[in-house]
Amino acid sequence: MNRNDYLYLIDASSYVFRAYFAITGHLSNRRGLPTKAIYGFTNMVWKVLRERRPTYMALVFDAPGPTFRHEMYEAYKANRPEMPADLIPQLPYIKEIGQALGIPILEIEGYEADDIIATLARRIDHQVVIISGDKDFLQLVSDRVIIWDPMKNIIYDRKAVERRFGLPPEKLLDVMALTGDSSDNIPGVPGIGEKTAIKLIREFGSLEALLERVEEVSRPRLRELLKAHAEAARISKELIRLKDNAPVSLDLSHYRLREPDWPRLRELFRELDFTRLLRELPPEKTISYDDYHLVTSEEELKDLVAQARGAALLVVDLEATDKDPLRAEIVGVALCFSPPKAYYIPVGHKVLTSPDQLSFETVKRHLAPLIEDERVPVVGQNIKYDLILLRRQGIELRGLAGDTMVASYLLDPTRRAHNLDDLAQEYLGHKMISYRELVGKGGSFADVGLEEAKIYACEDAHVTYLLHEKMWPLLKEHSLWPLFMEVEIPLIYVLAEMEIVGVKIDLVYLRELSREFERRLLELEERIYALAGEAFNINSTRRLGSILFDKLGLPRLKKTRKKTGYSTDVEVLEELAALHELPRLVLEYRTLAKLKSTYVDALPRMVNPLDGRLHTSFNQTVTATGRLSSSEPNLQNIPVRGEEGTKIRRAFVPEEGHLLLSADYSQIDLRVLAHYSQDQTLVEAFARGEDIHARTAMEIFGVPREMVTSEMRRVAKTINFGIVYGMSPYGLAKELKIGRREAAAFIERYFERYPGVRDYMQQIVAEAREKGYVATIFGRKRYLPDINSPNRAAREFAERTAINTPIQGSAADIIKLAMIEIHRSIKKEEMPAKMILQVHDELLFEIPEPQVEDVARRIVELMETVVTLRVPLKVNVSWGKSWAELK
Repeated sequence: MNRNDYLYLIDASSYVFRAYFAITGHLSNRRGLPTKAIYGFTNMVWKVLRERRPTYMALVFDAPGPTFRHEMYEAYKANRPEMPADLIPQLPYIKEIGQALGIPILEIEGYEADDIIATLARRIDHQVVIISGDKDFLQLVSDRVIIWDPMKNIIYDRKAVERRFGLPPEKLLDVMALTGDSSDNIPGVPGIGEKTAIKLIREFGSLEALLERVEEVSRPRLRELLKAHAEAARISKELIRLKDNAPVSLDLSHYRLREPDWPRLRELFRELDFTRLLRELPPEKTISYDDYHLVTSEEELKDLVAQARGAALLVVDLEATDKDPLRAEIVGVALCFSPPKAYYIPVGHKVLTSPDQLSFETVKRHLAPLIEDERVPVVGQNIKYDLILLRRQGIELRGLAGDTMVASYLLDPTRRAHNLDDLAQEYLGHKMISYRELVGKGGSFADVGLEEAKIYACEDAHVTYLLHEKMWPLLKEHSLWPLFMEVEIPLIYVLAEMEIVGVKIDLVYLRELSREFERRLLELEERIYALAGEAFNINSTRRLGSILFDKLGLPRLKKTRKKTGYSTDVEVLEELAALHELPRLVLEYRTLAKLKSTYVDALPRMVNPLDGRLHTSFNQTVTATGRLSSSEPNLQNIPVRGEEGTKIRRAFVPEEGHLLLSADYSQIDLRVLAHYSQDQTLVEAFARGEDIHARTAMEIFGVPREMVTSEMRRVAKTINFGIVYGMSPYGLAKELKIGRREAAAFIERYFERYPGVRDYMQQIVAEAREKGYVATIFGRKRYLPDINSPNRAAREFAERTAINTPIQGSAADIIKLAMIEIHRSIKKEEMPAKMILQVHDELLFEIPEPQVEDVARRIVELMETVVTLRVPLKVNVSWGKSWAELK
């Protein structure tokens, strides 16, 4: 018989517990539902289905409540702890997944899963595979019945049992009666282990024969144990004996697997955030390529534009030669407005065998009026890319109505990626055509044949349309629609323009700075070698460790992560710098070398040769808090502090006749904290325009304003911002380099003086526990799956995140709203200003020198009035000839 046709019986209850305890740490979905037992169990069942492809199968569960064994022996399983609280809500999902997989589920009141399995194994005349790690099932092994433990990949048939125990399977019940089972509180005979039990049964043949001839047992102690616990052994045998009288169908067809309910599985896996398992599901039949059309004549293009004008929604997706929209050339345009129909208009393919393509100028003449019509709602995936490409060609996309990438981000800001491939798989169960397989390594889309290009490009547009249909209702359901349409979508226009404008870099100055840094590095090398007494590779942890610990005899503070040697990381070197000059110089060397390679030498290579400016990408869908990030290059990480940071910022300059202007929200996180907490002292201090760090110093040190020293203010500033991030006494002690007890006293005094802040923190954590998420003032949500975790470290991190996210996220939303308002005013009022950078709470502008004061006043007004909080917003402005001059 083919093994596919065996009857597979899964000891489900046992595997649920094994899966729960096998996965270390805490696993949950984004809503906070614990999932590790579900995940482990589902993976095990999936492995069986994938490897064995069974025809017949059943998941067998213990029913709640007592069985005959409890009546026979009151202490049966009495030692078992309560089911873990976070396992209980997982059980319904496990059964539902089993049902969705088409597997019959057995659970009979008054019967354990073991007895249901024993009944089927013994009484159905068919080959049976019992899937379990429970040794009790070994008594069932026969010519028809085998045991398989897929988690350990162990199989027991009759021969394997005899090799392992030296006894046939039917004798193992007697062995187990002697050894008992501590996990089920079955006593057996104390002092008799497996080896002794096997030897005794091999010698006497059975438990009954052993007890009848107990005087023949040669070892006196063993003989006395058997006499004293004979009744316990007899009871143990009956407790371990698997019964075959469960009222269960013996019709094999009853256990035939049904066709899985793939849509339900997809829903469950999405709800549980089982991304890997989602990818393993067969694709849904939602996407057909049959109605994709190439547009290669002007008449076809005219007809297409006419149809698109009356559409409720238009998806636009550009295919181009480069990932950078400022360097890319358009190869084709894909449109979708009536799925499953989609259209591809090629304009830049270089394949010789391709039919004639329309020129881009012809396509632009017909498409531009459509795309520039603000009454035509346009949606895309990462639409900022298309918007920039179109603008470079003189086409303004005016009716922007959404972006599926941004929608995905709002629905789950903590997910790793929001690319079309992943979203199609998760929301539609569809596997996208691979760009790399289509184009080849290092290839260009311009080299792809038109038929292949049509299917690929139309699929992108088609899938984007279908995703919009799935996501828009979810945004409304989760109260994210206003944030989406009033903040994130208008912001795309702002970011696109900032990326196009870029920022000017003084290349001559950076070359000089590179030479200066190189000279300083050589000087530092010489000083380090002199102190070490030899030349060595400063960048080698092993060689540096040898110098510091072996040659100079400095203390070894901690080992490397791989435990192969001793660490020379920043923390270690800072501590050693108090004992010797060499570690201090190495720190200086490392800092300077990193600044040189990361900024001074790297930035000039990234300057666009066409305009001499640096064009970063602003990422809208990366940070979990809602803040923007910047990449290629990351201009938000340009050093602020220190002489070297100032020198690097001096390279950022305006065009001739212009100045750079910085507008920076003052202490916005603390103002948002005051708004949330409504703490009277905090609110009043901001209302009066006080120096909030000096006020906190007065409160925690108990001194009048005139007695607050700069050191007191520094401590207060650290506490103020530390509180926002949920800093612990340990963290504060480390930051201030003071004792933990002193740090705890500072925090306690802070909360005594600002009781509203403590109330807010307790309230927001309690709310997060109840809802599973926290939200900003404007409704941005962040789910905290670990907020109820039994793992203390994970739970405490989630609590700190719950405290900080509404504050940091609200601050991020405020500056985004300010950017939108300023951008609109620049356009509407023809304000002579270009917004060029956003760095957290700071905006950077390039402004003609004569207008700088007027523009500064208008920007301050817009930023300070963009929202109304319980405390006033304050903006500091400064301007100068370089970023370094701005304070």
